[in-house]
Amino acid sequence: MDTEKTAGGSSATSQVKSAARVLDVLDDIAANGPGTQLQLATRLGIPKSSLHALLRTMCARGWLDTDQTGSVYRLGVHTLTVSSAYLDGDPVLSRAGAVMDEIAAATEETVHLGRLEGAEIIYTAKRESKHPLRMYSAVGRRLPAYSTALGRAMLAELPEEARGALVPHHINAVTPQTTTDRDAVLAIIEKAVQVGYAEESEESCLGVRCFGVALPFSRRSVDAISVAVPISRLSQGREDIIIETLLSVKARLSAMSDNRLLR
Repeated sequence: MDTEKTAGGSSATSQVKSAARVLDVLDDIAANGPGTQLQLATRLGIPKSSLHALLRTMCARGWLDTDQTGSVYRLGVHTLTVSSAYLDGDPVLSRAGAVMDEIAAATEETVHLGRLEGAEIIYTAKRESKHPLRMYSAVGRRLPAYSTALGRAMLAELPEEARGALVPHHINAVTPQTTTDRDAVLAIIEKAVQVGYAEESEESCLGVRCFGVALPFSRRSVDAISVAVPISRLSQGREDIIIETLLSVKARLSAMSDNRLLR
């Protein structure tokens, strides 16, 4: 069996090289977009000779597809089948749907559900605003946890040491308004610990302010819900309503022991 070891060299964490390469191809195309065999080989550091058979197999199984020329590889329809099965089978998503609907009805703004994965958040569900002005935030999109209300709400649930480990020393700006001073970011998260909710203004999307709370669906909160509203229609009164709605939902769920899905 063709295997390779991780940087630590432990046999317990050895990987099957061919399987790892399949996953690397999927991750790369998802993050960087379609590419030719040469582009993928360059991006992944895989020899073209090894990649050729891998790509043909992935196309034959529906994981990849090609353009009309047959030279540019993109994600295939089978990735949609698997991602849909994940969404359908996730216990948090099934429980959070009604909560998202409730918050969307109360605020009439865009509501997001997100999950913490490492130092990033992944959008897992969304309810659109009733208003014409909308923000781009597709389900499956990743953003740094430090720049989003969703991420900050989840980081605020972690012990201080674990929280600090997920905030990099060098912070890349998502927008010109992103807070890039690490100490300032940690102070913002600490404030979220104290007040029970997190916020950010134009740090992940220009013109938009977000408020978020962690959801008590597991021993360690890795899911959060947020409301995003264009600054152009955010008055102090609307901000207060949004925050009160989020805190009320969080408190109600925390009091319901059957909402805790152990993970």
